[in-house]
Parts: sequence; structure tokens; C-alpha cells
Amino acid sequence: MNLKKTVIKLSESSGASGSENAAAETALKLLKKYCPDAEIKNGNVIGRFGEHDESLPLLLLDAHIDQVGMIVTYITDEGFIKFGNIGGLDRRLLPAQQVVVHGKRDIRGVICSVPPHLLKGESKVPEIDDFAIDTGLSASELEKLVSMGDSVTFDVKCQELLGSRITGGAMDDRCGVASVLYALELLKGKRLRYNVAVLFSTQEELGERGAKIGTFEINPDLAIAVDVSFAFAEGENEQKCGYLGKGAMIGVSPSLSRELSDSLAEAAESGKIPYQIEVMNGLTSTNADRFSVNREGVKTCTVSIPLRYMHTPVEVIDLEDVKHTGMLLARFIEEAE
Repeated sequence: MNLKKTVIKLSESSGASGSENAAAETALKLLKKYCPDAEIKNGNVIGRFGEHDESLPLLLLDAHIDQVGMIVTYITDEGFIKFGNIGGLDRRLLPAQQVVVHGKRDIRGVICSVPPHLLKGESKVPEIDDFAIDTGLSASELEKLVSMGDSVTFDVKCQELLGSRITGGAMDDRCGVASVLYALELLKGKRLRYNVAVLFSTQEELGERGAKIGTFEINPDLAIAVDVSFAFAEGENEQKCGYLGKGAMIGVSPSLSRELSDSLAEAAESGKIPYQIEVMNGLTSTNADRFSVNREGVKTCTVSIPLRYMHTPVEVIDLEDVKHTGMLLARFIEEAE
């Protein structure tokens, strides 16, 4: 598979939390190559890989398909769209952003920005209610095309940076989806240590809701939540970040299975696959928090791809990290010779 094209295709599919249909359909088409019975159920994309062997434990590979975005709350008499946030948006980046309103058809617009010379020295970050979207359409025109509750996403295309780095929106967590697909590509025709189920889950940004219902249905013995985590950038605490280009970040936390964390690290070392350790002192704020307490409990770990500028339209990843994440997953799942 062409990993870069896969990441870009997934990243450029719209899918704010609660409105993941387009992104889910894109992921489903890609997953069916490896899981012919894959389907969309209750919003989640679910599939099973390979033959099922009753003697083997069931491993769940998960990556969330949703992205942060906005939701239409009101149309003013002057034709401006008011909105609220979906997920953890940074209000500082909103002024002057280009967006797409997903109404009866996609409508492009910009978030209103007051010119700096009219701010009269004001420097505080506006509240979400202070923003609006300008599409150029009148209120009566908008009311025919846009409904309350329609989703809004940033209007952004992926761009290649130096080396193997790329930038775009929704890398969180479409690059995780791509790494799972890459792992399945590597596992074709191999003997496996586990039965494998795949979950591309919805509404992670709203509290891991898709993961909760998906894992209840699949009922795995083990689960790996493939997500993104913070890559070191200017002004950040280096001790709390991973690094771009140095491999997947294997989670270690009191809320995770240390046995599974250690096994993943051993798989990386035996396969000479670069990796990093991510230490968390409690919950992980990923789907792993739902998996570990499913039914009677599930051995769970996180494997995260380093990412800069999370929840912005310019998230940055290194494709080598996506590749090495897929290699790590495949190495862990493949039966040793």
C-alpha cells in the first residue's frame, strides 16, 4: 500500500465527531481489502481479519475516525453563522480560518476576524460565542442550505514538508487508522498469535463514546488503542513529549496493562523497530480508558504516533512514525518463527 496516499486520503475526508459518515465510508473501503466482512455499525467501522481460531485470544486494534470541529448553532439576520465547538478546539487559532459547512451541500466560508487596528489594544482571546462564519450568502439563502446542528470542519489540504513529514487537519487520528491498515498489509498470509478485530471508532473527541459500544460488542481479550500523542515542539515541556521520527510511543500507565506494554516493547526490540516510552500517571484520555474497563476488564495498552500542533489545521506527523507503528503492531501479532 502507498502509506502517504492512504494518510492523505483519510485526513482529507470530513468527519467531525457525530458526523463521521464520509470518513467512515473512506475507511470502510480501505479496510474491506483486508476484512471483506467489514461494516459500519452504529457509526463505527468494524471488521475481523483472517481466519478465526477458537484456541487464540481476541485482540482488538482500534483507531478513532472522528476529528475536532464545530457545530452550527444559529444564523443571524445578517447572514452570519454562529457555532459551537466539537471537541477541544483552541480558540486562539480560530480567527481568519477557512472552513467548510456541511449542510445540504458543502459551503465554504471564513471565520470572521476583526482587523488588528480596530481592536483598540484588546488582547484577550474571544469566547466561542464571539465568533461567526461568513459564507457570503444571505440569511434566507443559508436557511435553505444549512440546518442547526450541521457540522463544520477546517478547509485544509495536506501538504508535504521536508523529509517524510506532512501537515494537515485530522491527522488525529487518521494517521492511526492508516497505521492499522499498514499492519494488516504486513500480516497478509502470516501465522498469527491472536484473532484480530479492527475498530475504527466514532466520537472519541466527545468522551470515547464509539469505543465504549464497539468494544462491548467485540468483547476482546486484549486491546490496543492506536492514537496520537504530543511531539516535542518549541515552547513545550520536553520531558512530557515524544519526538518526531523516533518511532511509536508505547504507553505505560497504572490504568494500562504493564504486561502488554512490556510485550510491545519486546516486540519492537526483537524486530529492531524504533520506539519510545510514554509514561502517564493516570488515565490516558484515549479509547484505552474505555477498553480496560469493558465487561470484566480487558488487557489494554496505547500505541501513539507523535504529532505536533494537535487539534489545529496544521497538525504535523512523520510518515516514518506511521510506518513504524504499523510494523510494531504486525510484529506483536505475528506468530514467532
